[in-house]
Amino acid sequence: MELTFLHELIGYAGSLLVAVSLMMKSLVRLRLINLAGAVFFVVYGVLIRAVPVVFLNGLIVCVNLYNLWQMWRQKDYFTLMEVPADSAYLKRFLDFYRREILEFVPTYLFKPKSDQLVVFVLRNMVPVGVLVVKPEGEAARIFLDFVIPGYRDFRAGKFLFEESAEFFGQKGIVRLLSERGNRRHETYLRRMGFQWKEGVYALDVPARVIRDQL
Repeated sequence: MELTFLHELIGYAGSLLVAVSLMMKSLVRLRLINLAGAVFFVVYGVLIRAVPVVFLNGLIVCVNLYNLWQMWRQKDYFTLMEVPADSAYLKRFLDFYRREILEFVPTYLFKPKSDQLVVFVLRNMVPVGVLVVKPEGEAARIFLDFVIPGYRDFRAGKFLFEESAEFFGQKGIVRLLSERGNRRHETYLRRMGFQWKEGVYALDVPARVIRDQL
């Protein structure tokens, strides 16, 4: 069958999507983009009547769908673990992810102080993120909010800022404050519910939690 420009365009689109998927650090994004690329290749194979192409990419579609289903149905266990600012593990964690941290927070100094609150987010008992804040009365200023590559599907952030808001209430913290960071970090903050107010991103601890502490 003679190839047309449309056929080639579909094939190139599939190739581009598969290549882009391999650059993703998030497993969910990798699977979704790879799935889209495989679908394009299935269509391409049907159009050019190439059974091996259809068969192989049909299998890839099934594998991606199965893995995505497994990810979405998995009930992760989240918890918080507070550590001292001079924790040896914290120092090694920050050193190991220094480059990734600087991509999100270029001004971070990597020197947690004793007056700062340091909390690890554990996902299935694996440390996947860290939060460093400095309490300022009833507010707390965020110096670092970082999730490691491969776990940036917003679940850790959602647990930290929504489902575990009681943790902050117990510390007397009713508002979290954060600087802009880069564009990706701003998108993350807005998705977590932060709002830009008076030159800073702010998130109020839910009133339900505050009342529970009174």
